[in-house]
Amino acid sequence: MAGSPSRFVWYELMTPDPAAAQAFYAAVVGWGAQDASQPGKPYRLLTVGGAPIGGLMGLPRPGAPPCWTGYVGVADVDAAAARAESLGGAVHAPPADIPGVGRFAVIADPQGAAVVLFRGRDSDAPPPESTDPGFVGWRELATDDWPAAFAFYEAMFGWRKVEAVDMGAMGVYQLFAGDGAPIGGLFNRPPGAPGPCWLYYFVVDDIDAAAARLKAAGGKVLNGPMSAPGGAWIVQAQDPQGVFFALTGPRKG
Repeated sequence: MAGSPSRFVWYELMTPDPAAAQAFYAAVVGWGAQDASQPGKPYRLLTVGGAPIGGLMGLPRPGAPPCWTGYVGVADVDAAAARAESLGGAVHAPPADIPGVGRFAVIADPQGAAVVLFRGRDSDAPPPESTDPGFVGWRELATDDWPAAFAFYEAMFGWRKVEAVDMGAMGVYQLFAGDGAPIGGLFNRPPGAPGPCWLYYFVVDDIDAAAARLKAAGGKVLNGPMSAPGGAWIVQAQDPQGVFFALTGPRKG
C-alpha cells in the first residue's frame, strides 16, 4: 500500500438504547455528547473535552447486533473496498457518502471481523492519537488465524509487526504499529470466545475506580483488573446492553 500507514480515526457504537448507552459511558469513561443528527438519522458525537472521538447511534435494523466498530482512514474508499474483496474479505456495505461528512464502506476481513473504511472531507483533521483519559488507547483483534489476519491488514493498511509476546498456552500476542508506537495487538481467540472481532480499550485515569463505576452503572466486568505489558492495567467488560468493550489505565490504589 502506497503512502503512510492508515490509522483508526473514529469509533462508533450501535446500540438499541442510545440514551442509556450515553449515560453509561459518561459515568464510566467521562465522555460528553453532542447532537449531530441528520434528517431521519439520529446521531450523537461522543466527546473528550469538547472534541469528538466517536459516535453513537441506534441499531440500523431490527435484529442487528449491538457493537463497537472502528473506522480506518483511507485515501480512496472505493479502491480500498475493492482491495478488501481482492484479498478475500467481504464488503458488507458498499461505498456511500455521508452528506457533509465523508465517504465510507463497511468491510470484513477474511475471518469475519468488521471495520469501516472512511475518507472525511479534506478540511477535516482526524482525532489525535492520545493516551489521555477518554481516548482509545488500544485496539485488539481476537481471531482464528492471526498470521493470516495480519497479512490482510498489512496489505490493506500498511501496518507492520512489532513486538510479539509469548502468552504460553494461549499462544502469541502480536503487536502492530503504523508509523510510530504500537497501536494494537492480534491473537488467536480461545475456544468458545466470541469473534472474530475487534475490541477497543478506552483510557481511564484509575482502573479500579473505573471498574467500580462500571459495575455501579449496570455493566459487567468479564476479566480484570489485570496487568498488561508496559505497566498498564486493563478491564474487559460488557455494557448493560451486552456490548463488549475494555478499559485501560493505571492502578492507583
